Amino acid sequence: QVQLVESGGGLVQAGGSLRLSCAASGRTFSIYAVGWFRQAPGKEREFVAAISRSGGSTNYADSVKGRFTFSRDNAKNTVYLQMNSLKPEDTAVYYCAAVYTSYSGRHYLASRPEEYDYWGQGTQVTVSS
Repeated sequence: QVQLVESGGGLVQAGGSLRLSCAASGRTFSIYAVGWFRQAPGKEREFVAAISRSGGSTNYADSVKGRFTFSRDNAKNTVYLQMNSLKPEDTAVYYCAAVYTSYSGRHYLASRPEEYDYWGQGTQVTVSS
């Protein structure tokens, strides 16, 4: 199993930036594909970005493409979501999630919540207009 802890959320003005982190413990992080999801009040959880276990492949929701960058440092068991040009509609609780992938699936990217086995507790991001 792996435990995930998000950090880096907060309050920022529109146009500003935040960097979210998700630190893993319990097992080596490099065997997990990781994703970020977000959930705003009254809305369903939605996909934000995904990264393969190797870090060589990424995928983004259209709403964040060009503004968010997903990276990972397997030596530190941590992934990062750099969020630039933030908009009020980015306001949500952001969740980190992980799923084990084999070496043959090292480029695998998961974009649906049901594909993930492990979740963090979430971090609040609020963007003011």
